[in-house]
Amino acid sequence: MTPDGSKGLYPPSDEYRKSAVIKSAEEYEKIYNASIEDPVAYWTKEAEQIEWFSKDWKDAFTWNKRTSEFTWFKGGKLNVCYNCLDRHVKNGLKNTAAIIFQGEEDDDVKVYTYGRLLNEVEKFANVLKSKGIKKGDRVAVYLPMIPELVITLLACTRIGALHSVVFAGFSSEAIYNRVADCKAKLMVTSDGSFRAGKKIDMKGKVNEVLEKDTDIKTVIVVKRTNAEIFMEDDRDVWWHKEMAKAPERCEPEIMDAEDPLFLLYTSGTTGKPKGMVHTNGGYIVGAYSSYKYVFNYRPGQIHWCTADIGWITGHTYILYGPLSFGATTLLFEGVPNYPEEDRFWQVAEKWKVDLFYTAPTALRMIRKSGDEWIKKHDLSSLKMLASVGEPIDADVWKWYHTVIGGGRCPISDTWWQTETGSIIIAPMTGAFDLKPGSAMKPLPGIETTVLREDKTECDVGESGSLYITRPFPSLARTIWNDHKKFVDLYWSAVNGYYLTGDGAKIDPDGDHWLLGRVDDVISVAGHRIGAAEIEAALISHRAVAEAAVVPVPDEIKGEAIYTFVTLKNGFVDSDELKKELINQVRNVVGPIATPKTIQISSGLPKTRSGKIMRRILRKIAGGGKYDDLGDTTTLLDPKIVESLIEGRK
Repeated sequence: MTPDGSKGLYPPSDEYRKSAVIKSAEEYEKIYNASIEDPVAYWTKEAEQIEWFSKDWKDAFTWNKRTSEFTWFKGGKLNVCYNCLDRHVKNGLKNTAAIIFQGEEDDDVKVYTYGRLLNEVEKFANVLKSKGIKKGDRVAVYLPMIPELVITLLACTRIGALHSVVFAGFSSEAIYNRVADCKAKLMVTSDGSFRAGKKIDMKGKVNEVLEKDTDIKTVIVVKRTNAEIFMEDDRDVWWHKEMAKAPERCEPEIMDAEDPLFLLYTSGTTGKPKGMVHTNGGYIVGAYSSYKYVFNYRPGQIHWCTADIGWITGHTYILYGPLSFGATTLLFEGVPNYPEEDRFWQVAEKWKVDLFYTAPTALRMIRKSGDEWIKKHDLSSLKMLASVGEPIDADVWKWYHTVIGGGRCPISDTWWQTETGSIIIAPMTGAFDLKPGSAMKPLPGIETTVLREDKTECDVGESGSLYITRPFPSLARTIWNDHKKFVDLYWSAVNGYYLTGDGAKIDPDGDHWLLGRVDDVISVAGHRIGAAEIEAALISHRAVAEAAVVPVPDEIKGEAIYTFVTLKNGFVDSDELKKELINQVRNVVGPIATPKTIQISSGLPKTRSGKIMRRILRKIAGGGKYDDLGDTTTLLDPKIVESLIEGRK
């Protein structure tokens, strides 16, 4: 029998419902309908929960549909760091834990109260100023999950510099592409990091990057592993030495709501990553509002988002969302299965975590290792679970609910993107009986629709492309230095609608079921990687003439990378060559992009115009037979399909 006795739904407990921000379906409908009838009034009211130096906006919202330019609260003055730290210290949270740092080793722990964190941020803001960083400058950040990462980001926001975080697992070439594109003037990194018992060299990668032409004049290095590293005179300085001489007070820069807050690069359908630009006012309003509605945080609780801050999930739900709310957030350096398979649950028990937010990839890996690792620990502190990064299937959802949540914790299956900045579809866990596998309802202020390829609206239950019908505050404003691409990618399909790039369907209850990407972006363990970026890495190998990359289902990672490669004359297929190609991708893009399969072929299925038919390659990689491939009459050489099927691994 299902938890509600019949329908396969999972209702929240009466106790949880009473503590939720939205407590009933009727309350949600009332708030949501009002927010859609007058979204400007709704978002203006939400903005009241942020502290402004000035609310001198003439129009809370402006929108030029022709150019896809829009603003929220332009003319309003604020500082995001002030909203995350100063106002909480002022309002009595000085001695409340803001960040709990749990390192890979169990005794490697630091607790930063709001007062202590503010003091550290002010000092590092002065360090940045002493190195010539000012409002509008870009600061590249390549750090492991340590407190200095949080301090760096908040210090940047304090002085109005834009931080651009590069995921610590990326290669030197991937770092360079991001650093060069935004013309960063300063980089913050560390001597190394700890991962699964190993020391990872980070400064060495930075040294490789800076052998090329960049705008970086200063590198600030955190001493983390005590590794011997090369420090270049007049460029490289130690964090601890700079902090020791930094003044303790730094007034927050007064920022306009539409001033850029940070850049975060995300992979796309072209080889070059896209620098999404998020703004001060809109982003923090979205982060605060979504955190309030989705997580139902209560004072004294501990929030743990297991993401890396190198991704948008870490930005918004380790850092800006919880801290703008005055919450206590756990910063975790390690991995789920080191030193043993129960590391997550050992940490959750140790810190009595209340709210737990992770990815389906991690859950599938944990599930594979066996439930006994979980049952060893007391997880009774958990009150709510959440999922992010990709759709979570119903089977894993139910296991998550039963084994980890003890059958009592509601699950919020959240859907959003780097581009959206904050969660935009998620169950209101105190208001509705939950449906395993469904992200359910848009948050207040967000209106969605699902359209067919001909741009007509899908019927109930029919699959199509998910669109958002109007801009909302936390939506990215542009792509750094490429607004045309921003328009072409997101706003050109239907004038006035934002194209998410994800497939979806809406059931008779108005609940959303997300179906994954409809473009050529692959979601590996919840990390979006552009197929073109991997293809570019392969093609740069001396033996490769052409490459095409498609996703295939993977039990652990959700999607894995399947590559089709044609070789130049004089090169032949071999295990040694395939190992070289795998290393090529790892070195150029990063280990996260490691191909699961490389199939060497004599050619690729192309139309007469030269377009590679990835639709066919996806089916071949997934095990499809010739009769499953659909129309092949437009192919330049239909026989190539048969050879690909025969050569399939």
